Amino acid sequence: MNIAFLDCSTVGSTSLKPIEIQGNLTCYPYTHEKETIERLQDIDIAIVNKTKITKEVIDACPRLKLICVAATGMNNIDLEYAAQKNIAVKNVADYSTNSVAQVTFALVLELINRIGCFDVYVKNGSYSNGTIFSYLEEEFTELAGKRYGIIGMGNIGKKVAAIAIAFGCEVVYYSTSGKNSSATAYKRVELDELLETSDIVSIHAPLNDQTKKLIALPRLQKMKSSAILINVGRGGIVNEEDLVTALEQGYIAGCGLDVYKYEPISADHPFLKTSAKNKMVMLPHIGWASVEARERLIAKIAENIKVFKDAQK
Repeated sequence: MNIAFLDCSTVGSTSLKPIEIQGNLTCYPYTHEKETIERLQDIDIAIVNKTKITKEVIDACPRLKLICVAATGMNNIDLEYAAQKNIAVKNVADYSTNSVAQVTFALVLELINRIGCFDVYVKNGSYSNGTIFSYLEEEFTELAGKRYGIIGMGNIGKKVAAIAIAFGCEVVYYSTSGKNSSATAYKRVELDELLETSDIVSIHAPLNDQTKKLIALPRLQKMKSSAILINVGRGGIVNEEDLVTALEQGYIAGCGLDVYKYEPISADHPFLKTSAKNKMVMLPHIGWASVEARERLIAKIAENIKVFKDAQK
């Protein structure tokens, strides 16, 4: 079968050999929407990360039999129409759980421990010019004893909860879907209670009708002024303009972000212009992308293709 990976630059230098074994693979670093149809004309299996596969694309690509999404989220695929046309769509779940959980706590610890600030203090010579053995002008607090609120208790949320417990936190959660309400090790609360009582809030939910702009100014104002917000779910869950206001007005103490409404963010994005940038830690959507996570992703895509091919025999 002919296979095309329409945006292979999204997996970096990860080896694609497991997929190459499954068919004739053609790779494109990036595919503009105007190029999608042309590139899928003779293709049986399309692999995409963010490239959109719309009704128009499906109608114009009669050979297409399988769409493999190089991610968990499938909102870039017209799933209903693909099903009508008997085109299988396969995503990859749970490949990045460890990676995202690790980056979540990298953000939490940077915001709470102020490691970057202390590192600069030493490297710029200020420590060498000091009179005591330590530096106490910047303060950090302990995670132990704090309430950690999790929005979205799926696989990643559960992993984050376990790490938070290891740090000595009390964990509460809010299920955006209502399906994950049996995480009996942790207390389920309503969203407003979670926001009002948590010292740390981290988001691990998908973007859908229930979560779009879930966290806007009225809810940010409910949070503790000492609280920090972490978003490694989807950018559209948090109203970005309202988040800037919350930081500038002191409604919350800080935020860590790895996802944005539009990616990459524009050069004139409010996040890059706010006077509250010192309260923010921003990453370029890399939480999912550890070396091991990307290797698991490719292996699972190859497995999905193999299972599909075997079913066709």
